[in-house]
Amino acid sequence: MKIVLSVVGPTADPIMRQGIEKYQARLRHYVDFEINVIADKRLSRAMTETAQKQLEGEALLAYLKPGDMLILLDERGRQFTSREFAGEVERRMASGCKRLIYAVGGPYGFSEEVYARADSKISLSKMTFSHEMVRLFFVEQLYRAMTILRGEPYHHD
Repeated sequence: MKIVLSVVGPTADPIMRQGIEKYQARLRHYVDFEINVIADKRLSRAMTETAQKQLEGEALLAYLKPGDMLILLDERGRQFTSREFAGEVERRMASGCKRLIYAVGGPYGFSEEVYARADSKISLSKMTFSHEMVRLFFVEQLYRAMTILRGEPYHHD
C-alpha cells in the first residue's frame, strides 16, 4: 500500500520544508509514502473563493484512481490521540485499498465535490494552523504512528 499526502501548492517556508523532508525520509523505512503537490489555482485577485476551491478540487479528484481511499484533513473531522491515529492507519492499511490519500485543502478548504468523494475526515486540532504547518504536523504524526505500530520507543504516553 502507498500513503500519499496531497497538498495545494509547494511548501515555501524553508524551515517547514526541512522538517517535512526529515520525516518523509524517516517514513521510507516503514511505508511507501509520497507527497503530491497540486498546483495552486489562484489565477487572479478577482477569482472567488468558491471558484478557487472548485479548480483545486477538480485537480485533486483528477489525481485519484479507482479504489483510492480519500481522507480529508479538515477542521470538522474526527480527532485522535496519537495511539488512536496509529490504530486508524493500521486499520486503513489492512483494508486492501492500494492508495491511502490524505488531503490538505487550499486556503479556502475543499469543494463540495471533494467532500462528497471523501471516505473520511480527520482533524489534527480544534486550532487553526497554516497549511504548511499542517503538512509538517501530519508527516510527523504519520511517522509517530508507524513507530507506535512497530513498538519502537519514539512515542511516550
